[in-house]
Amino acid sequence: MSNTMGIASAFVLSSLFMSPFAIAEESQTFVAQKSARAAAFEQYQSEMTAKAHGAAQTPQASAIQAKPTVEKDS
Repeated sequence: MSNTMGIASAFVLSSLFMSPFAIAEESQTFVAQKSARAAAFEQYQSEMTAKAHGAAQTPQASAIQAKPTVEKDS
């Protein structure tokens, strides 16, 4: 009997602890914050992709310019 009451009380307490999270997911503020975080993350990803793309292009250009030109004496 006490085991059943312990399980029931654990279930009731866990549902009470989780109810604010369920309410928060439905609020307009939560939705706005989540979309703002998603937009900031997408912007960060595009900036890092552009930065990586730019860094990949730079060594190729400098490698071509770094080659010395050797002229033959005639």
